[in-house]
Amino acid sequence: MTNTTVFRIGGDLEVRRIGYGAMRLANAPHERSGTTAPIWTAPTDRADAVRLLRRAAELGVTLFDTADAYALGSNEELLAEALHPYRDGVVIATKAGVLRPSPTEWITHGHPAYLRQQAELSLRRLRTDRIDLFQLHRIDPDYPLEDQIGALKQLQEEGKVRHIGLSEVSVAELTAASAIAPITSVQNVYNLATRGHDPVIDHTAEAGIAFLPYFPVAMGAHAADGGPLAAVAAELGATRAQTALAWLLHRAPNIVPIPGTSSPAHLAENVAALGLTLTEEQYRRIDAGA
Repeated sequence: MTNTTVFRIGGDLEVRRIGYGAMRLANAPHERSGTTAPIWTAPTDRADAVRLLRRAAELGVTLFDTADAYALGSNEELLAEALHPYRDGVVIATKAGVLRPSPTEWITHGHPAYLRQQAELSLRRLRTDRIDLFQLHRIDPDYPLEDQIGALKQLQEEGKVRHIGLSEVSVAELTAASAIAPITSVQNVYNLATRGHDPVIDHTAEAGIAFLPYFPVAMGAHAADGGPLAAVAAELGATRAQTALAWLLHRAPNIVPIPGTSSPAHLAENVAALGLTLTEEQYRRIDAGA
């Protein structure tokens, strides 16, 4: 019987299908919410953040997602402080390709030498000799795609990167990149309220490529009292956030949500969503929003 609680990235890197996005572990707790959160400095509650990451591993989370741009590398250092030496099965995914000249700026930069440099810095901060999953944070239109993906391929050939991923890409961009090097994951925004990447999910599912939705529990009007999500959640004896995650897991077998939180209670709630099973009727009811 197929184990629906795990997915093998690249066919050989097994992760449980609820991961953890570490982006929000930055700055002070009151500065972490919303799309304009600065993600600029190390967390002021560092000890709590370390405990949370260790608790995630204890609860069975195996995929931890970060980036060099999160708090100028401090986020990667935090993961290493909490989880190194990495236990068997723990997978660290990071990204490069975005500059942070100020707390409000996220500037795409895909110069191949820069990408390779950032990989070297990530290796040091993560205290490892090989990055499990190295993702191009954004494709930079100012440089040939062949050069950007080629830089990641070179790192892979040197043994510094195990698998290559992309973030915020279309099917056409993924197809073009896959002609240069094997792409094993795509990280795009996707949730009940934001479903513009349905074609990418369908394409990656068919190709056996992991789809890592970020902001996975945004629910919009679907979460209203008396709505389908609330009704199904009540039927399951679960929270609406858990049910929204279960909807994602049901959507396609390659989906590995990476919800982030600094709350131990919400962390446990998110991980427990992996144990929920929707019927096809429940899934379609939520999907249709009626």
